Amino acid sequence: MPDMIVPPADKLIAFFRKNLMDWSSQNPRPMPWKGERDPYKIWLSEIILQQTRVEQGLPYYQKFVQQYPSVRHLADAPEDELMKLWEGLGYYSRARNLHASAKYIANERNGIFPNTFEEIRALKGVGNYTASAIASFAFGLPHAVLDGNVYRVLARFLGIDSQTDTPAAQKQFAALAQSLLDPARPAAHNQAMMDFGATWCTPQNPRCADCPLSPQCNAFLTGRVAELPLKSKGLVKKKRQFHYLIFNHQEHVFVRKRSEKDIWRGLWEFPHIENPAQISTLGPGTVAVSAPFRQLLTHQEVTAIFYEIDLPPDTPADFFENPVLAGCIKMARNDLKKNIAFPRVIDCYLQTKVLTLN
Repeated sequence: MPDMIVPPADKLIAFFRKNLMDWSSQNPRPMPWKGERDPYKIWLSEIILQQTRVEQGLPYYQKFVQQYPSVRHLADAPEDELMKLWEGLGYYSRARNLHASAKYIANERNGIFPNTFEEIRALKGVGNYTASAIASFAFGLPHAVLDGNVYRVLARFLGIDSQTDTPAAQKQFAALAQSLLDPARPAAHNQAMMDFGATWCTPQNPRCADCPLSPQCNAFLTGRVAELPLKSKGLVKKKRQFHYLIFNHQEHVFVRKRSEKDIWRGLWEFPHIENPAQISTLGPGTVAVSAPFRQLLTHQEVTAIFYEIDLPPDTPADFFENPVLAGCIKMARNDLKKNIAFPRVIDCYLQTKVLTLN
């Protein structure tokens, strides 16, 4: 259980706010959504930037705004089109939640975006951080954001030894972030906090020597910058292996849409089997096998091996009734990358297709 954290004194709060905002005015970090007041665009940017670096998320934000300029446009988008536009960004539950919330706003709220923290927080895929960001940036509401950058700034400046990934500490950090928030300009303060953590008070090699907060920074004054913030031990990743079968038949292949309730729901894949020894029992065709392809997820490490099976033109019709093809449709191979979205591990294979013959 983390120790009780004493709220910072008024003088320390005033020092923090003034120096943070002075730093922000002297170190602008331009981004397309900065200064934006349209809650739809702010929401879109925040969802895209969940677990995604700004550099990676920026082109996706621009594509989405261009293709879906309003929440109604997003609500009316076909699911496959939306998932294809999201392809490569990962964490596809964000896209599904985005779509569901857009439909709710368009259909149940007549296109009017919610304007209170509680209503924003109730949207699918929106947590406390995202709700605080939208509430402050779009509506000027005094809710402090708390992301990885803000945790780091708070832990170092205030010298907090609590592990940031425990529920008790998260409540304490949230209270501290709220106490430091400038209620007169919450949007500017929140943006400055995130920018400062992302560019100045960085995880490695922070710029302490010319930091405006260093005269009162506990970690700097006690030589603990490298130690803070504290985290508990990392997660043990579950390992999964897929053996994907790519049946090539007259320039077509077989694919299916995942309906399982997992991170890849709504994406497309090739049929797969548990045991590669089954391939020899599937029937005619020459087989080529790929090297392993790997994808690291938050909780999983996925390994995929691909088997290209070239079926002869006169393959018996009963072959296509094999249970391994259940739920599959036949699609022209040249159309795979144009129309449907795949998990990244499959997409990587389709881009490289490095094969060795059995």
